[in-house]
Amino acid sequence: MPQSNYQTKFHEELRELIDCYIHSIYDETVHFPANEQFGVTSQIRRSALSVMLNYVEGFARIHNKVVRNFLEISYGSLKESRYLLYFSYKRKYLKKEKLDELEIKGDRIGKMLWGIIEKL
Repeated sequence: MPQSNYQTKFHEELRELIDCYIHSIYDETVHFPANEQFGVTSQIRRSALSVMLNYVEGFARIHNKVVRNFLEISYGSLKESRYLLYFSYKRKYLKKEKLDELEIKGDRIGKMLWGIIEKL
């Protein structure tokens, strides 16, 4: 079924926001301690990428229940990345202003994803 112009713009905005979130996390984690390369750095990057990858894969599916499952995984990955941001801030790997900036993006992404999930 074709999407309305509003739905298309909504999904374009969401994809752009998720992409910005991922790139911001990659940019910040470059400065994390070297001994976290295979720990927090790797995990936060994977969880951020998982938000987009599961979102994209979900919309490649046909059945609403399958789409919803992938979107719920995407939402869960967002929550995981947000905890890792907080953890990184507490460990002093991340400055408060960057944490705040990424939390604002994460809140918006979460609301948009959850809105889609609820409609399914």
